[in-house]
This record gives sequence, C-alpha cells and structure tokens, in this order.
Amino acid sequence: MTNTPRQEGRPEGERIAKLLARAGVASRREVERMIADGRVAIRGKVLDTPATIIPNLHGVTVDDKPVGKPEPTRLFAFHKPSGLLTAERDFSGKATIYDALRNALPSDTPRIMPVGRLDLNTEGLLLLTNDGGLKRQMELPSTGITRTYRARTYGDVTQQMLESLMDGIEVDGIRYGPIDANLEARTKNASGSNQWIEVRITEGKNREVRHVLEHLGLQVSRLIRTAYGPFELGELGRGQAVEVRKGDLGRFQSDLKRGGRE
Repeated sequence: MTNTPRQEGRPEGERIAKLLARAGVASRREVERMIADGRVAIRGKVLDTPATIIPNLHGVTVDDKPVGKPEPTRLFAFHKPSGLLTAERDFSGKATIYDALRNALPSDTPRIMPVGRLDLNTEGLLLLTNDGGLKRQMELPSTGITRTYRARTYGDVTQQMLESLMDGIEVDGIRYGPIDANLEARTKNASGSNQWIEVRITEGKNREVRHVLEHLGLQVSRLIRTAYGPFELGELGRGQAVEVRKGDLGRFQSDLKRGGRE
C-alpha cells in the first residue's frame, strides 16, 4: 500500500478573513475592509491582502489587540425601531442599531453582527450573532430561510394580483423569486384603500418587499419584519433585545446542517 504524496506548494489552513469571521471579529466582507485599512497584522506585520492563508489565529491582531479563541455561537433577537441604520457607525451622525443595543443588552455581550439588514424605515425582528459563519449561512439565498413581513399599504390590490407573485417577478431589471403574499385587514375611505399584507420571501434582496409592492402600484407606509426562519418577533418590545435560548439555537443549527428550511 502506497501513501498518496502530498501536493507541494499548497498552503495548509484557511483564509484569514474566514477565520476572523468565525471568531466573531466581523463579517468576511468587513474583515477584508479592515485589512485594506491596515488594521490587521500577524506577529506585528500589517497584512496587505485578504488572500492570506493561515492555520490558526495565533499571533493575529486587530487594531493592535490579540484575537482570542472563538467564543461559543450565540444569537440575539432585537426589535429594531424605525429610524435606525443597520450599521456599526454612520459618519453623517445618524443613529444606528448599536446605539440602541448598548442599552438593550448586558455590557459583557460579545461583539455581534446583524444577520442581513433592515432598511432605515423598516422595523421589527433583527437577528444578531457573534459567529460570522452562521451569519453568512443564514443570509445566503441558497439556504432558503423564510423572512416574514407585514406591510401597511395604500392603494388598490387584489389577492389574485398578490398570488401572481408566486411565479416570481422582474422589477427594474432585477428578478425576484417566488413571493408568498396575502391580504389581511382592509379599510376603505373616500381617498382609497388601506390594507395590511403579509409577505414571505426567501431571497432577502435589497428592499425586496418595498420594490415589489410599489411595482404593484402600492405605497408602503409601514414595514415590519415579524419572523426570520423559526425565530419570531412575538411580544418583544420596540428597542428591546433578548438572547435566543441555547436549545433553540442548537436545533436551528442542526436543521441547517441537515438542509432543512423554515
């Protein structure tokens, strides 16, 4: 029996951006920006490329601070109010979700990153995690995790028009996959109709719900995300945050590994 020769010149390990994301430092994209800004170093030498492959994070620093071992994966649910940016900082001075989270979570909470985004004027459930790998997996359209929204709209629409969205639709050159939309409460007055519409999507493209409903001739006056996969907004108060129970997170991660979709 002969041993397969090891390929020479092939580095062992993983890209540093992937390892730092898994350690909860930031998302891969954000880590790449950190490297471009000269904030990441190995044994004192500043990195100039995110393509660096290393076996582990020993000797890696971010902003001159050593990167510790990855912490256990944690997930938090936050009821984002309208008017907050889903960003770590905003140079124009607008308030961000982190301004609210400082008061909503304990001071020893690890650095957490949002799973996807909610627009400035969109409110509701925003999940955050310290695990960059989980964040990316939950965001990928191929994972097929359902995001549920309630939209208050003005204008005339029928259930038949909404059901046509199940075939997908193209808006301004962007193709959206199947969308499950259903009429809820409706009120009418002299100026027209107002209604709540429940919308369930799996792709989560930028401003998808607003773009599609506006394409149908509706004006969206309020948009609330009520669920992300099995995690629901429930009775969580506006501006409040809570950690997802370990058992619920563990079951969700197991389901992801099996390829299950919510």
